[in-house]
Amino acid sequence: MRVELEGVRPWRHDLGHCLHATMGVLLGAHGVDPLHVLGAAWGFGYRSGDLRREEYYVPFGAESLLGAMAPHHPVSSRWHRPADAESAWTEVREVVADGRAVAAAVDNFHLPFRPAYRDVHTNHLLTVYGFDDERDEVLLADPVPPRFQGAITLAEFAAARSSANPEDHDRDLFFTRNPIGERWLEITVGEELPAWDPDHVRSVIAANVSALENDRALAAGGLTDDGADLFGGRKGMARFLDVAAARMRAGDDPEVVDETFVVAGTVLAETGVHADWLAAAGQAFGRPELREAARRVERVAHHWSAVRIIVANAREDTAAATEALEKRATALMADQDRALDLLTDCV
Repeated sequence: MRVELEGVRPWRHDLGHCLHATMGVLLGAHGVDPLHVLGAAWGFGYRSGDLRREEYYVPFGAESLLGAMAPHHPVSSRWHRPADAESAWTEVREVVADGRAVAAAVDNFHLPFRPAYRDVHTNHLLTVYGFDDERDEVLLADPVPPRFQGAITLAEFAAARSSANPEDHDRDLFFTRNPIGERWLEITVGEELPAWDPDHVRSVIAANVSALENDRALAAGGLTDDGADLFGGRKGMARFLDVAAARMRAGDDPEVVDETFVVAGTVLAETGVHADWLAAAGQAFGRPELREAARRVERVAHHWSAVRIIVANAREDTAAATEALEKRATALMADQDRALDLLTDCV
């Protein structure tokens, strides 16, 4: 039996990662414009200690990654954790045979089309859209460069899904030491998605600005019963960067590099995609102020890219990078406020 689902096309954003790319592919297969859904959200929230060493990480997205990424739309996702390798493939095969593409977690080390093949361990997310029983092949879509859409053997796919994702050498960074566990993910798209029109854009921007300015996303500065620190909204964002700089200056906290790098990556991706969402809305509805807001938000995104670079290069001596991080954080928050001011005027 051979199944190859139609309507599976590559989608990605330059500042995104495999999570946005895979969700974009799956949303597109449902006939939904990925940018309209994935680009609407713009905020900040994090609970200390919640970090997972996964490239497909979103704070508060343990139950529904897509729901956390797209809070303005009736969409969600659900992880499946098979009991063993046999059921892992059987479950995915049955869903794809039923006409639905799904996502699968993998280790790039075992994928022959990834640059990390047989070199670097790191977890990754991609789309499964078909299979060929006679050839023992599975069809995968991975828009992350060097873009791939086609077949690999089931044995290669199984190895990537069952990998322990070990940290074998000093090139296995950030997204290792977290077994893949043969997890796979499916999404649900509600029947009544909001119309792509000026009223929707206005309501989304208003909700985003309110949450960022009023810290309604989380109680910024609060501690939970188990001692976790909560960061939310604009104030929580500034405090997260301040806390990261203080931890780096102390020089005795090896986890600060990975934590700041991964959390900053989620904010970078969301901010970059939101900038394109604003630009698309400005173009579609003849609103030049939205296009200007898009430029300001994109500037914020590139600050987050610089934050990641600073901390990624500070692994051997975090204290030495503290001044650079503090300067970047100051510039980031200034541009964040300029973008928020203009978005408030747009509303």
